[in-house]
Amino acid sequence: MEDGAMFVRGNSVGPAFIKTPIPAALENGMLGAIAGMHSLGRIGAGTQVAPLVRFLLSGQSSFATGSCHLVGVGCTARERLGSGPSRRARLDRRAALQRRARAMARVLITSALPYINGIKHLGNLVGSQLPADLYARFMRQRGHEVLFLCATDEHGTPAELAAAKAGQDVAEYCAAMHAVQAELARGFGLSFDHFGRSSSPQNHRLTQHLAGRLAENGYIEEVSERQVYSRADGRFLPDRYIEGTCPNCGYERARGDQCENCTKQLEPTDLIEPRSAISGSTDLEVRETKHLYLRQSRLRGELEAWIDSREGWPVLTTSIAKKWLTDGEGLQDRGITRDLDWGIPVRRGTEPWPGMEGKVFYVWFDAPIEYIACAAEWAEANGLSDEAWERWWRTDKGADDVHYVQFMGKDNVPFHTLSFPATLIGSGEPWKRVDYIKSFNYLNYDGGQFSTSQGRGVFMDQALEILPSDYWRWWLLSHAPESSDSEFTWENFQASVNKDLADVLGNFVSRVTKFCRSKFGEAVPEGGGFGPSEAALAEALGARLATYEAHMEAMEVRKAAAELRAIWVTGNEYLQSAAPWAEFKEDPARAAAIIRLALNLARLYAVISRPFIPDASAAMLSALRDSEAAWPESLPEALEALGPGHAFEVPEVLFAKITDEAREGWEARFSGRRG
Repeated sequence: MEDGAMFVRGNSVGPAFIKTPIPAALENGMLGAIAGMHSLGRIGAGTQVAPLVRFLLSGQSSFATGSCHLVGVGCTARERLGSGPSRRARLDRRAALQRRARAMARVLITSALPYINGIKHLGNLVGSQLPADLYARFMRQRGHEVLFLCATDEHGTPAELAAAKAGQDVAEYCAAMHAVQAELARGFGLSFDHFGRSSSPQNHRLTQHLAGRLAENGYIEEVSERQVYSRADGRFLPDRYIEGTCPNCGYERARGDQCENCTKQLEPTDLIEPRSAISGSTDLEVRETKHLYLRQSRLRGELEAWIDSREGWPVLTTSIAKKWLTDGEGLQDRGITRDLDWGIPVRRGTEPWPGMEGKVFYVWFDAPIEYIACAAEWAEANGLSDEAWERWWRTDKGADDVHYVQFMGKDNVPFHTLSFPATLIGSGEPWKRVDYIKSFNYLNYDGGQFSTSQGRGVFMDQALEILPSDYWRWWLLSHAPESSDSEFTWENFQASVNKDLADVLGNFVSRVTKFCRSKFGEAVPEGGGFGPSEAALAEALGARLATYEAHMEAMEVRKAAAELRAIWVTGNEYLQSAAPWAEFKEDPARAAAIIRLALNLARLYAVISRPFIPDASAAMLSALRDSEAAWPESLPEALEALGPGHAFEVPEVLFAKITDEAREGWEARFSGRRG
């Protein structure tokens, strides 16, 4: 059969001359990619995906003719990998045109807010901020407009107690810890567009405004209630500072607002044998006080219908939300004020709220509102008008076409699926609501749990003291607790770093660049041609790259990491099979062609690995003198972007192996409490 012909399996949708079978892996990869595009709303709900894939592969669309990375369709092996002059220039021009032509999505990404009372551990990091960064980086590389927001969660009793322990005023303590957390975020390469503060003036104004709107619309009720007071501590105890046995599952360290074990929403008086989490005292009494309640039970039907309308949410997210909606007596009204000194003062918009003097809004009421306020902070910090942030958050001002994704741990799901949406719905204003919630299970530490309060596990500052951030990013993301809890062990960490990063990726780059330098010099060699092995490599890479992109679009973090590693392995297998060191003895031109392709593979790996390991990616591209490399719109052209004569440098070791001695030392160091 003639080179370049093809046919469509199943129902024929292409021209009659198409005869060559489409590889199943390629078709499956495209199915996955288009499913991911569907999740972003870039393909209509009524689209029949399989026929669309077959059409795209049929030669009748630009997908089959070079404007994407589908390889082995409608071209010869020579045309796939090319040999003409100025390929890099054509690549740059084509990529620029395609980025302009492609419909650009607007993607709003928020990560659950890290609490202010100390440095976060690796379990916190992988449960929200790190996977959110992965997705933000990928979306930006694909040419989409992204606004990635996070902030420190600064209100509530834990902040007061942490400040007191540090001997600081609470406002000063929060400012100092915000700076610490911002620096650690930079250390881990978290690419926030803005890292804000829930204590900001913007959040004060917006929280008070939304509370006023809720009151106007009949969703706020003033309730006289009896609240737990600790005589030993001389204060009312917030819900989370009362511990006891959960009446639902028997967990002995349930908090007064929620049981971490079964996620059941609780009131302090529900606990069996309650005690103060501050002092451990059981000398508690109930005193009368007045508070505001959000009447979210009145919105139950609307909330349930809205949740049911969300397509493709993780089972973890929907199951927790449904449980809170239907468990026991169903969704309950929720107190939104507290008897505390530190927080956002209770006001009805800009006016005082009679009877609420000296009270503040509950941290779980104001913290999600900070997502919106953070955008206002971002606009102000960049000298932009209110319209700049409102186009992301107000559907009457342009946010209708925004795709909004939230990342969080499973313990945060109830407030993000119910209470925060209830606030926005009840306000009667056109606020953008979340389109997709990516929730995570827990990362455990070496047989137990990570815990900030108990100082158990590796914390972000400690991690950066012993290894660069990419080591941690790779392990955490490739072991993200998506479908179930996962566990960090030092043995697994060592094995993953040594095998994946050092042996597979790092060794490939080192072998290729050093061999080229020794035989051809520090420039991409010319000469030689490509044959069946290169065509097979390109076809395999095309299918894998499509699958990788589909997993990234769908926020399937572990699957994406596994596919990325498989792409690295594919290059190693090609290099081992092609054996340029052996070819050089008999056919130097053939060895030159192999190394030319391998250098371009290293460039490709640097580009597509950037969301996972940004520092290593930057180092690879710097060594290859191509720091502006864009996401591959055409794999054939990407595989020859570095043409003959392009200079490079042999990079420093990308990833050093972790020795047994180092691993044993870290195991001993982190076996006890944080000092």
